[in-house]
Amino acid sequence: MPGRIQSIERAAAILRLLASGARGLSLAEISRSLELPKGTVLGILRTLQHVGFVEQDPESGRYRLGGGMLSLGTRYLDGNELRTRALNWADTLASRSGESVRIGTLHKHQVLVVHHVFRPDSTRQTLDVGTLLPLHATALGKVLMAFDPLAVPEEVSSVETDAPVELTSFTRHTVTSMAAVERQLDGIRENGWGWEAEELVDGEVSIAAPIRDRRGVTVGAIGVRGAVERLRDASGNPDMEQVSYVRDAARAVSRDLGATPY
Repeated sequence: MPGRIQSIERAAAILRLLASGARGLSLAEISRSLELPKGTVLGILRTLQHVGFVEQDPESGRYRLGGGMLSLGTRYLDGNELRTRALNWADTLASRSGESVRIGTLHKHQVLVVHHVFRPDSTRQTLDVGTLLPLHATALGKVLMAFDPLAVPEEVSSVETDAPVELTSFTRHTVTSMAAVERQLDGIRENGWGWEAEELVDGEVSIAAPIRDRRGVTVGAIGVRGAVERLRDASGNPDMEQVSYVRDAARAVSRDLGATPY
C-alpha cells in the first residue's frame, strides 16, 4: 500500500493554517506555527501561488488563501442541496426580518455555516460561510442539538465518563452547564424553534428553526442574528414577529426538500 506524501501533507497544513488567519500570515509565522524551515515553507507557498491556491499581499508580504482555493470551497457548498434549495428563502428572510441570515449544518460537533445573507443595510459586514460555530452557544446549534441525536458539543463527545462537563464560555451569558442546555433543548423540541441572547457575542441575539428533508430528518437550521435591541422585546423575550419569519423560512425550505406535512 503506497505511503503518504509528505509534501502534500505539508501543503494541506499550510492551507488550513491560512484559512484560520483572516488577515494573512507572514512566512515567519507559518514557519514557526508548523515548525518547518522557512525554505521548505517558501517552496510550498510558491507552488501554491502558481496554481492559484495562495496569494501574497504585495505591500505587507503576508500570505492568504487565493481565489482558486476559495472557488473550490464554493463549488462544494454549491453542491450542497440544502444550500441550493434555501438560497431564495434566505434572501426573503433577510428582507422580511431586516437582519443577517445564516444556514448551518452539523459538522464534527460544531455548526458549519453553509450560507450567509448580509443584513440588508449599508453597514460593513463579514461573510461567515465556512465558519464553524459552537453548538451550545448559538441558536443554530441549539436547534441542531434538539432535533439531531448526533449533535453533541465537542466537550461532551470527548469525555468518556458521566461526570459533569463544563462547556466553553464565550460571554458571561453563555450557558455552560450541559444539564441547563438540556432543559433548553426540551423547550426547543416543544416550541419548534430556539434562540440565545448574548451567549456567543455580547449585544447579539440569534433565533433559529430546524430544516427537515423528505424523511423528516433535521438536516440543518436557518436563523437570524442581530442586535439585542432589535430581536428582544422589553420583557427580555425574543421578538415573536421575528420568530414567525424564521419559522416560515424553515418551513419553506423543508417543503422544497420534500418534508411533509408543512
